[in-house]
Amino acid sequence: MELVKIYECLCDLTRLRLLHVLVQGPLCVCHFQEVLGEPQVKISKHLAYLRDRGLVESERQGNWVIYALPAKPTRELTSNLACLQDCARENAVFKRDLARLKKIEPACAWVRAGEPQKAPGQCRCGPGAAT
Repeated sequence: MELVKIYECLCDLTRLRLLHVLVQGPLCVCHFQEVLGEPQVKISKHLAYLRDRGLVESERQGNWVIYALPAKPTRELTSNLACLQDCARENAVFKRDLARLKKIEPACAWVRAGEPQKAPGQCRCGPGAAT
């Protein structure tokens, strides 16, 4: 049953892109928006889909909801994420996502450090933003 849940999640390009970026570390919705170039509604919908199936976890940090891969991923998830990384290595869409992520890393360092008080003022995931 675990494998079916994983493959249901992997059959969508947006969810593949989200998982590919999350391998690099946790992020908030506004960072996914910048990296994927997709609207907040679409990102949030796909993150909820992944969360409901146990492929990502979320945690509230101040006004933000931070998404990450599970702290203890299943063997099946680990194997499939490794395969995704291998397959995405030469794909232009996935390469572009990682390049965009690298450009915004200073703006999302607070997420990875778990320090919401250091969130930049321009972060779109601030008070009142939908997550």
